[in-house]
Amino acid sequence: MTETLYNTEILRLAASIPHHERLADPQGSAERRSPICGSRVTVDIDLGPDGRVAAIGVLARACALGQASTALLAREVIGRTPAELATARDALTEWLAAGQGDAPAWPGLALFAPALAYSARHPSIRLAFEAAAEAAAQAQTREGAAAADA
Repeated sequence: MTETLYNTEILRLAASIPHHERLADPQGSAERRSPICGSRVTVDIDLGPDGRVAAIGVLARACALGQASTALLAREVIGRTPAELATARDALTEWLAAGQGDAPAWPGLALFAPALAYSARHPSIRLAFEAAAEAAAQAQTREGAAAADA
């Protein structure tokens, strides 16, 4: 492994998180915290009428890896379904646990290949994806309940 864990791209992403403001009244919201380092990421999601992510707000109080992961999530999440977010979360978790292999299909995740050997860093990398999948599931449930009441 010749790549640096905290490389220039990680640091650039960590400093440029899109949608870095909470939503006023989100349909779904979830926070995840890493017990190892205390990093926290909160994700708010609104779904559109088509059931896809229409708006996202994030608050990342995390290490550089957690912030970079949040940036990768936030810049690609609009238009995704809750199922796609759950799949991305699961694929990221599996890849990190395996410690090898090709990165999941989500754009940019290969950037974390140097972190595969550092299992203590994995929770921070997963935070945004875990929170987004939960927030999207909440939003989907809320919208389903609202439609049933209509």
